[in-house]
Amino acid sequence: IVGGLFSSVQLWLGAPRWFYKIIVLGLATIIGASFTVEVLQQARAWWQTVLLMIVATVIATVLAYVYLTKLRRQPHAQALLSALPGGQADIMAIARDYTDKDYLVALVHLCRVVTVFVSMPLMLALVGGPEAVANSYEKQSDLPRLIDLPALTLVQLALVGASGFLIARALRVPMPHLLGPLILSMLLHVTDVLHLPRIYEFVLLAQLYIAGSIGARLSRVPIREVMGGLADGLVTAVLLIGCFILIALAAAMVLDISPVQAILAFIPGGLYEVTLLALIFGFDLAFVAFHHTLRILLIFFSLPMLLKGQKPL
Repeated sequence: IVGGLFSSVQLWLGAPRWFYKIIVLGLATIIGASFTVEVLQQARAWWQTVLLMIVATVIATVLAYVYLTKLRRQPHAQALLSALPGGQADIMAIARDYTDKDYLVALVHLCRVVTVFVSMPLMLALVGGPEAVANSYEKQSDLPRLIDLPALTLVQLALVGASGFLIARALRVPMPHLLGPLILSMLLHVTDVLHLPRIYEFVLLAQLYIAGSIGARLSRVPIREVMGGLADGLVTAVLLIGCFILIALAAAMVLDISPVQAILAFIPGGLYEVTLLALIFGFDLAFVAFHHTLRILLIFFSLPMLLKGQKPL
């Protein structure tokens, strides 16, 4: 809004590029922390829903990609990064390297995440009734706060992020600032060496940074192009969310699990946002987090191959 009202300040709006890399390092470390010994022990019983989730991810991505490339005539990199169902904060950060219209990628992902985050509490209220809503308020009061964490935790977060990046760069791993910390954090947590909590304030900081930088870029874009991006975002959100919900409901019926929990585990609404909803709603957090983390890992490990031949800007 500020950039749109005062064009003279547009060049001063934005965020430094070095800071975005720090954000990605932290997000990747937190994602890797979702893989713990306990989660892997329980994961054997989830192979059926995991397989269905992977199938849903492939089908939904192809549907959204075909829509954006064939009907909307978007370039490969922009359409692919918009169609991927998950990891919106990380994808938005990566999109900055592969397309000059990263703000349109952001709009598509934001439409999807907002749709999920707004609709799921309504679904909980319809399915679970007043008791489920009251229980969600109790769960919110128990969430950990950053000020309650020891300083050592923040130091460990920084060391894992930096070390993972340096190791990945030395080994020439693709996207070292993303995959390096993610793999190192995952290994440390699976082997029970480290126990990093989900630092929600850090996730909020990442969202503020990404949203602010996107807003700065949008201030220089004609309103007609912004409205077109929103339309693409809504159509893509319907395609992605609809595909995941249908397969999740089928899984719930066949495997006799809670429909809302199945939808939360499948629906691409953002790892942090959906796991937060699962925690608030009182569902099995490990079940939901495992499916989302696995989907995001599948997406990120596939990115170097999917973007092969695309040179960073």
